[in-house]
Amino acid sequence: MRFLNGLGRFVGLGAFALAASLFLTATGAHATGISTPGQMGFQPAATPVMEDIESLHHYLLILITAIVLFVTVLLAYVMIRFNRKSNPIPSKTSHHTWLEVAWTVVPIMILVVIVVPSFRLLYKELVIPTPEMTIKATGNQWYWGYEYPDNGDISFDSNMVPEADLNGRPRLLATDEVVVVPIDTTVRVIVTGADVIHAWAVPAFGVKIDAVPGRLNETWFKATKAGIYYGQCSELCGQAHAFMPIEVHVVSKEEFAAWVADKTKAASLTNDNVKLALATDSAR
Repeated sequence: MRFLNGLGRFVGLGAFALAASLFLTATGAHATGISTPGQMGFQPAATPVMEDIESLHHYLLILITAIVLFVTVLLAYVMIRFNRKSNPIPSKTSHHTWLEVAWTVVPIMILVVIVVPSFRLLYKELVIPTPEMTIKATGNQWYWGYEYPDNGDISFDSNMVPEADLNGRPRLLATDEVVVVPIDTTVRVIVTGADVIHAWAVPAFGVKIDAVPGRLNETWFKATKAGIYYGQCSELCGQAHAFMPIEVHVVSKEEFAAWVADKTKAASLTNDNVKLALATDSAR
């Protein structure tokens, strides 16, 4: 009886945790693009890929919970029904064809219903649709460098904002230069490393890909919700690994065009100043 009471508590707590996780995720009870204290579940999805990841997670969670409950009930029944006191003369059966077929076929069927949506999601993540713009992200010890090859001469380095300069922005996540992308736009991200292996990851986008020196990796996302989204380097890359944040601003297409114009103008002025300085040094 004590065992069954403990089992009941275990099942009850598991059911409560499952219900709470599904409720919090479904209601979007988290800040956009950032984890919150006491959070259960994922950050709110901002891309179709992340929405599919969430759906697969919930599907597998329900499936695995059903399997665990079934096995737990089966074990409890066996322990109660076939213990020495309840069943003093055990059966001498050594084979049961249909039972052996069942415990072979059923797990195979379970794996099939898992592998089909898993492969579909992997294909969606790996096969990049026709991109509308490209961003190159280069991992350095310990900051990110970005280039916009489709939007003029835009390139910049993105460093973590020191704690003294945060002004209310999230600690260890805010950056001095931010990645800006337009909403509802297919963005291809080309990733590489300049020194050691890094990883470019933004949880709300469902994106995580290694930045390997001497190799170009690529991924993609299509943000469907405007907002500010944060990520971090997700590959151990040295003593300051924890201080390589990623900050992405998803804005309207009009705001993005204005940002590109400002960045292009600033880059042009910088180039002109560099040329003037070089010419002055040559004249001397």
